[in-house]
Amino acid sequence: MGVGRTEVGVAILGAGFAGLGMGLALKRRGITDFVIFERAGEVGGTWRDNTYPGCACDIRSDLYSFSFAPNPDWSHRYARQPEILAYLRDTATRSGLRPHLRLHHEVVRAEWDAAEARWRIQTSQGEYTARVLISGHGPLIEPRWPALPGLESFSGTRFHSAQWDHGADLRGKRVAVIGTGASAVQFVPEIQPLAGRVTVFQRTPPWVLPRLDQPTSPRRRALFRRFPLLQRASRQLIFGEAELRHLTFSNARVGALAEGAARAHLEAQVADPALRAKLTPDYRLGCKRILVSDTYYPALTRPNVELVTSPIREVRGDTLHTADGQSYPADVLIGGTGFNATRPPVARLIFGQGGRRLSDAWSPHMQALRGTTVAGFPNLFLLVGPNTALGHNSIVYIIEAQIHYVLQALEYLDSAQLAALEARPEAQEAYSDALQDRLRGSVWVQGGCTSFYLDDGGRNTTLWPERAARFRQALRHFDPAEYTGRLSARRLSPLASPGQPT
Repeated sequence: MGVGRTEVGVAILGAGFAGLGMGLALKRRGITDFVIFERAGEVGGTWRDNTYPGCACDIRSDLYSFSFAPNPDWSHRYARQPEILAYLRDTATRSGLRPHLRLHHEVVRAEWDAAEARWRIQTSQGEYTARVLISGHGPLIEPRWPALPGLESFSGTRFHSAQWDHGADLRGKRVAVIGTGASAVQFVPEIQPLAGRVTVFQRTPPWVLPRLDQPTSPRRRALFRRFPLLQRASRQLIFGEAELRHLTFSNARVGALAEGAARAHLEAQVADPALRAKLTPDYRLGCKRILVSDTYYPALTRPNVELVTSPIREVRGDTLHTADGQSYPADVLIGGTGFNATRPPVARLIFGQGGRRLSDAWSPHMQALRGTTVAGFPNLFLLVGPNTALGHNSIVYIIEAQIHYVLQALEYLDSAQLAALEARPEAQEAYSDALQDRLRGSVWVQGGCTSFYLDDGGRNTTLWPERAARFRQALRHFDPAEYTGRLSARRLSPLASPGQPT
């Protein structure tokens, strides 16, 4: 090993839900030889970075948290961003994870060293090596802007919702918003009372269902603090209700009923038939992400808001010009245009066997064995990898299923005294082919829309097609037959079972 290089057993990338959850699982097993690299100065991941007005979760609070670290004090059914961030910070502190954090450590390259059977990791604060590399980087990291002529030279203030400029004063300003996805549905109602005029540019209307949010009662919070089993039971009930929503995607009759509920919600909140027509989707519910809001439609009916459906042709100076010949001057331009979910930026930083970059291995399509391991990349595990996202339930549930799987893999590395463990290409291909067979006729592929679920080739490489519980079943048992292993020439320190014979 080189001089000045720090050696660890496990290196985790990212301190959001996935990275912290993995660290917590290791620590609960008494494992201490790990670090968590975080480029920012605090934990939180997407809940640290997204601070736009109205930012909140669209999964119920009791379910959008670690099962082993419940929070009885959620103030609302749907937690707001500051509360989720505070939860993650507090969990990291209370669990003793802080000493394992390497804040302000941006990973710039991670390369597999086959001779040493270790990952060589270059960070902004120095070089590390690790036997195992676990990526907790989700897909919602790199904001995406549309390719519009003149966008970069917009003469006013311009920012993406994921990089909200809190120094920008919107009071009385002409604000243009590009996009009507999950973020815009939350921040448009918040900025509408402040701005002089808000122009919302919509490419495709989303399906929007009632949110039905409400504060939690002091009595409920007190009961959950005193009787944790009550909160656990509540969590199970909420999970079951969320699982039933999968029928919206898999059962045409249930999907039609849900569309009827969404249309009724639109009709109840928007009286103008012309505006209602603009806001009515022409594709099946579920093809794009289903949104929940009680305030978005009313905001669009306000006198200072205009919904524009003609495509933006170009941006010149401070003005957006649309295909129908209209022009819309703006002082502030906000992008609510999402992320590049099918090309995660972390894949450009990871180099496996033979120096092959993960992003190249994922061209033209992402795929991973059980959404977690990739052929050609030994001792690499991905949390929130390809085809692990959900359209109906909590990603934290998926993360915990993957963590359980990774722990089993680490135990197998220990017990078999393996220096390296790698997914078999044929196992990965068979798993991916079976997933795509289930997805090919699904609403996410055949629903009549384009979405961030699909890559450039029209393949769904982001969503898990079944109920969340089926994912946990698929990862319940680690199968060594799906992997190739390389024996170590020397006895290795245990990764997952300290103090136990291996």
